[in-house]
Amino acid sequence: MGRHFPDDVDVAIVGSGPTGAAYARILSELRPDLRVAMFEVGPAVTDPPGAHVKSIADEDARADAQHRSEGPSSPAADGRLRRAGTFLLADGFQQADEDGIPSVAMSSNVGGMGAHWTCACPRPGDSERITFIPDLDDLLAEAVRLLGVSTDAFDDAPFAHEVRRRLATVFDEGRPAERRVQPMPLAVSVGDDGTVTWSGSDVVFGHVTRNNPRFTLHAEALVRRVLVEDGRVTGLQLIDRTDGTVHEVNAREVVVAADALRTPQLLWASGIRPVALGRYLNDQSQIIHAVRLRDVESTTASRLDPRGRTTVVRQSGVSWVPYTDAEPFHGQVMQLDASPVPLAPGDVPEPGSIVGLGWFCAKELSAEDRVTFDATETDGYGMPAMRVHYLLSEADHAVLDRARDSIKRAAAALGDPLDPEPRTLPLGASLHYQGTVRMGAVDDATTVCDPVSRVWGVDGLRVAGNGVIPTSTACNPTLTSVALAVAGARNIAESLPAARPMQEEVSR
Repeated sequence: MGRHFPDDVDVAIVGSGPTGAAYARILSELRPDLRVAMFEVGPAVTDPPGAHVKSIADEDARADAQHRSEGPSSPAADGRLRRAGTFLLADGFQQADEDGIPSVAMSSNVGGMGAHWTCACPRPGDSERITFIPDLDDLLAEAVRLLGVSTDAFDDAPFAHEVRRRLATVFDEGRPAERRVQPMPLAVSVGDDGTVTWSGSDVVFGHVTRNNPRFTLHAEALVRRVLVEDGRVTGLQLIDRTDGTVHEVNAREVVVAADALRTPQLLWASGIRPVALGRYLNDQSQIIHAVRLRDVESTTASRLDPRGRTTVVRQSGVSWVPYTDAEPFHGQVMQLDASPVPLAPGDVPEPGSIVGLGWFCAKELSAEDRVTFDATETDGYGMPAMRVHYLLSEADHAVLDRARDSIKRAAAALGDPLDPEPRTLPLGASLHYQGTVRMGAVDDATTVCDPVSRVWGVDGLRVAGNGVIPTSTACNPTLTSVALAVAGARNIAESLPAARPMQEEVSR
């Protein structure tokens, strides 16, 4: 962490979420000669910086970290669904005669949304996959390494195998092995004493980044312009949010990894406005349901974790019903401790006996689904105000109907539903916004960047995050977006000429 801003760096990274952290990690491993600086608009809310808030043992400290992540103003008090640690778009989230995205939300803190996510890391399948990237599986494997993904962290949970067996009777027939019901890959580790540590950007940074003397992380630094001359990045302009001073940092490469809303916002504010910027915005409509498992024996094993809280997650684990083109939705089956939404409030008679189901639906892509920016009005950070244009198509409604039927069949196989019908959450509740700086094989006005995330027409500028994903997906996007960040970082490592020595080395 640093308060002094450098004058010159080789690579400047805007945003400290998992994809920005992936750039820092890969560059620290492959090009330790490069000077890399990261700038985050929010504060550091954990120690180490970028850790997942669920790993904070003290509940009051955890709540404070979440509150400090909630942006420049108080969350809207208008009844819209909001997850702790995030803040809602104050206005502009819905236009006349459109569905909008009422629960569209962001986080501002070191680690970004990686400090608050559910850590689910499924691989994309069928049409979710990006076909013009031939080494996608290698990149996904590297993302697994960086995020610390495990498929067996909760494999000893007493109800996990039974839950998957029951789900398999409904979904496995006719599916290839890799698309059958299976444990959900999770970015999590479980210690010998049962301590559960959820991965945040701190895990992605790793020791190699933290020990890199040429890497610096600057919190509470609002980057408001990417500087460009003659079609080439020269650096960025930022405001120190602790004292309001303005600074410029020269950089040979700039990576904007803010999020799927603020990355296009920064490009637009910088006068970088490709035709596809902000377009093809897509969210994953989410349906939830809850059941009580039938015919399972009570167990006293692993009911309490070292922090004294009920560890429901170790009772039924987290299972995955993968996306297929035939069934264009993706299912997460988890106990309530791992769910971002309180599915079954009230008494839970036996730990692990109440299971939450969440089905995520792929969206039909449209250039008209977009986020635009106002030339005169500003948001709480003084950046161009956002306006979301978003409409569910007939095909989207048809997928939602099929997903409701699917989740009801899953619930019936598992046990007794707690409510007669599943609940469809407000748009935006998934937090899986994608497409706004989408990647493509060619510059054809439907994409913003190339397969290694270089923005078309601006040398030295790259984008990162879920907004880069060009396909319609139902699976959680973080693993894919980190994989794409790996490709971009490797390309920088291969192509950027050797760095000049740091000033202190020259003086010696």
